[in-house]
Amino acid sequence: MNQESTNQLNRDQLIEMNKLIDQVAKKQLLDFGKISTEIKPDGTLITSCDRWSDDFIVKGISRITNNQEGVLSEEGSKLVPNTKAFWVVDPLDGTTNFAAGIPHWGISIARFVNGTPESAFLDIPALEKRIIAIRGKGVWINGKAIDLERKSYSKSECVSLCSRSINVLQEMQDHSFPGKIRLLGVSSLNMTSVAIGQTFGALEATPKIWDIAAAWLILSELNCIIKWLDVDPSSLKAGENLSSTNFPLLTAISKTDLEKLLPWSNILMEKIYPKINLKF
Repeated sequence: MNQESTNQLNRDQLIEMNKLIDQVAKKQLLDFGKISTEIKPDGTLITSCDRWSDDFIVKGISRITNNQEGVLSEEGSKLVPNTKAFWVVDPLDGTTNFAAGIPHWGISIARFVNGTPESAFLDIPALEKRIIAIRGKGVWINGKAIDLERKSYSKSECVSLCSRSINVLQEMQDHSFPGKIRLLGVSSLNMTSVAIGQTFGALEATPKIWDIAAAWLILSELNCIIKWLDVDPSSLKAGENLSSTNFPLLTAISKTDLEKLLPWSNILMEKIYPKINLKF
């Protein structure tokens, strides 16, 4: 692959990626709500469809990139690949919802170049929604470009919390939380809800790199603010094992909205990561 193709996927590769995701989405819809779960060593759930999806996506990426770009995936290698361009894959983000027949789960894939996402694919099969982002070019939902200012017109009063971050509500009972709480149970969808104006902010306590990779670029391309509360994922090093690394974050549509939620993110970090001395 030449320098230009390494920096950016070409048209044929984008077409092939969409076809690949189509096949994975079709398989997942067939298994949706009809498959049993197992418990992984880290306590999270997995199904045979997670494993099939991961294997199919990883092999597909290798074919599309002529085996020139490494892959880090939730169900596969957790090591940061030693290639200039590499991929981060969450084959089925939201396994609990998927197995329970709740139509909120996603296929999350991001391609990194020089340490940050260059392209992102987030598919929500049950909702027939596919979000694609390309660094410096924007974001599309089902092929229609999102207006960069669309989020500015959002009147949403909702905030997305993850199951672990909701505990902050018990710590400041004498203060009203600055939004109506929504829990989708899927990190990538919680974050993306901010980017498309469904919520004005989101707080994630313990997301892994595969949870945030695609949503990170979608948020960035729509000028949303991301505050990394501990580890900044742009500082990843080749060979680093990310199996147990969390990337807690706060994201919001605007600086004003971020400031509304900062006290709650402080509480979150004090409770979950007490050794970190945070100053905002």
